[in-house]
Amino acid sequence: MPYSLKAAAAAGVLLLATACGSSGTSSSAGGFDPPDLKPRKQLGKTEGKVNLIAWAGYVEDGSNDPKVDWVSDFEKQTGCQVSSKTAASSDEMVSLMKSGQYDAVSASGDASLRLIASGDAAPVNTTLVPHYKDVFAGLKKKDWNSVDGVPYGIPHGRGANLLMYNTKKVSPAPDSWSAVFDQASAHKGKVTAYDSPIYIADAALYLMKSKPSLGIKNPYALDQKQFDAAVDLLKDQNRNIGEYWSDYLKEISAFKSGNSVVGTSWQVIVNATQAEKAPVKAVLPKEGATGWSDTWMISAKAKHPNCAYKWMDWIISPKVNAQVAEYFGEAPANEKACALTAAKNHCDTFHAADEPYWKRVHFWTTPVAQCLDGRKDAKCVPYAKWVQAWTEIKG
Repeated sequence: MPYSLKAAAAAGVLLLATACGSSGTSSSAGGFDPPDLKPRKQLGKTEGKVNLIAWAGYVEDGSNDPKVDWVSDFEKQTGCQVSSKTAASSDEMVSLMKSGQYDAVSASGDASLRLIASGDAAPVNTTLVPHYKDVFAGLKKKDWNSVDGVPYGIPHGRGANLLMYNTKKVSPAPDSWSAVFDQASAHKGKVTAYDSPIYIADAALYLMKSKPSLGIKNPYALDQKQFDAAVDLLKDQNRNIGEYWSDYLKEISAFKSGNSVVGTSWQVIVNATQAEKAPVKAVLPKEGATGWSDTWMISAKAKHPNCAYKWMDWIISPKVNAQVAEYFGEAPANEKACALTAAKNHCDTFHAADEPYWKRVHFWTTPVAQCLDGRKDAKCVPYAKWVQAWTEIKG
């Protein structure tokens, strides 16, 4: 799920992970050779507790809202007492997982490959997770959660990064990311963008369509020339940015006040901003979009692996997956969750079962030196360099 980067603290982690290789499914570039870890063959007696790292809103026990609690029933049914640490960023998750104190993490695609490459995440035996069979096919064995067809986690949910705009200030209604790039000067000082190095992929995605001569095939696989073009585009955009956002409440406030009129957003933010009576709409632009898909991954050093497996199955069980998807604001991973959401149109709003929609979304994947688009004759820019460039872009 989206994050705000803590670049300095994570620099060592990033350099290590990006040096370790690349990603992929069985159809990927190959050559990414994670440590030889084996998934569990069977489950044993539960250990009585489980320590989780999660995004805010993923592990709710009623303490934030008495009506929002899917942890208590899990504890009653399994005997596994849940301790959770809320992480503010993917880099914090990577760092915490290295400590060996946690059993599982709800990693986004910009963290998952780092955890696999460094040997901090273990492969998962999906036969030990009965509800995995009901996970949407479009979430299984993808670049960000598997290597050579071996799953390294259990999909939790997904979302797209949309283009949100003020219907009274932005006319005609935009259908292209050009609204925040080539045409951003029309709303100088009121353009907003997501505050993260992974946002460089949004510029690369736009250049895929607007400058085909660059030959970009995957916004997370950029050679130096392609990367430089994306960075230059973002430096140009910076002159028109009013503010970058990572806290979604700040984006809602900025659109409500009129300080922002166009920029990247999430469906949950669109819904909340409309609920605040702000005149906004959102679109998945014609170029497609980047997006995020979160995966529950088990630590290779898990001290409570049996409880961790029980948790992974619980969080994607239909009722619980419906609850968390609705509370958080995302498309659930479990197909059967759609019949159980309180708002009957939730899965339609978040395009849960709309696979053609998701085919237009390029999910966050950790950029690594070996190009993820299959090129053997090129070297791609790894994530550590994205972090450095992001600092330069923002000035």
